Amino acid sequence: MAGTRFAYVRKFELPDPLLPGTFILLRLDGHSFHRFSDTHGFSKPNDSRALELMDHAARSLMEEYSDIVLGFGESDEYSFLLRKTATLYNRRRSKITSTLCSLFTALYVMHWPAYFPDVPLRYAPSFDARIVLYPSVREIRDYFSWRQADTHINNLYNTAFWALVQQGGKTTKEAHETLRGTVSSQKHEILFSQFGINYNALPSQFRKGSVLVWEKTSIPYNPSNCSASQVLDGENETDANDQEGQEKGASTRITLLHCDIIGDEFWNRRPYILKG
Repeated sequence: MAGTRFAYVRKFELPDPLLPGTFILLRLDGHSFHRFSDTHGFSKPNDSRALELMDHAARSLMEEYSDIVLGFGESDEYSFLLRKTATLYNRRRSKITSTLCSLFTALYVMHWPAYFPDVPLRYAPSFDARIVLYPSVREIRDYFSWRQADTHINNLYNTAFWALVQQGGKTTKEAHETLRGTVSSQKHEILFSQFGINYNALPSQFRKGSVLVWEKTSIPYNPSNCSASQVLDGENETDANDQEGQEKGASTRITLLHCDIIGDEFWNRRPYILKG
């Protein structure tokens, strides 16, 4: 269009640079995924296949964009942290948001058959995306604490709700009424006393969400040997700092964890995440 009398229309495009020197937080969220999960028969309260598919798409996105230093996922949502010094697409908000969101969606669709081989997609899933800028480490720590706390609150409610429906024979309306106004300890008691479920013994994948982080490993990285659904429990985390300067051949790879990120330990062992 350059060089023609029509080129003036470009003047209507407004610049949208993100403030420099700030952490970029991109959050993707499934659009109308209640309907999507019902249509495709997701297991309730948690479907491991769906969660692992989200992890796979998120891992692939991080492999494509090394400016993403951390990912956290729960249910149909994923948050990605880009370093303060990131210059991706000249820090253009619309470019980063649209490109990363569209790639994540495409990856989700592309890998669907691997996790749902007997469930064809009945319609196209979609995700919305937003970017929030945070000025300091404190806000970043609080943001991820908020998301993990939300994971716990939602999962505890959903676990109790579906136990009442699937095992207790209640209607969905009755289950909601039973749980109305209850606190965490009461939901724990309902699960244990009525259904013999020790909530704290449930998989940490459901209770704590998924954490994707770049870490050094002494094992040379080979994509063919790296399962996207690989799970490392928080108790078995590898301390990336201890690996600095180890064997030549050490490489950096994305590790999937289901661990606490509200306390200090996760962050103290990985100070590189929050460096500029």
